[in-house]
Amino acid sequence: MYCKDQRRHRDYGVTAFTFLGFTFRARTVRIKSGRLIASFLPAISNDARDKVSEQIRRWRLHRKIGHGFAELAHEINPIVRGWMQYYGAFSRSALTPLLFRINSYLVRWIRKKYKRLRTAKKAMLCWRRITRQYPRLFAHWVWVRISRWRG
Repeated sequence: MYCKDQRRHRDYGVTAFTFLGFTFRARTVRIKSGRLIASFLPAISNDARDKVSEQIRRWRLHRKIGHGFAELAHEINPIVRGWMQYYGAFSRSALTPLLFRINSYLVRWIRKKYKRLRTAKKAMLCWRRITRQYPRLFAHWVWVRISRWRG
């Protein structure tokens, strides 16, 4: 009987476990020769991802229109840097959706703060200009490709 993964020919029990905020399970990895292999590796667990996501939501960045861009960066950078160091130590790609979510809130902040940038097109032009001028203002911009992000 075949499982979802066609390479496994028998139905086995639980093949993953969670420890210290990481889920250890089989993941596809590219080795030096370029081949893809299955390896048992850790990445941020679903519970930890949900907690980080909830924390981002609780910041309510888009509502802090009294703050400047640099103030927002000063406020969230230490926390985001800690997440990146801890959860990104093994699998950076698992954090990417969370980091893009912060960008979404920042674009919403731009649209709410500046009346002339309320339209999505103008806000994205402003976003691209800011990310080009200050590419290291926010800690997570080091890992995510901000120039290709569409919002």
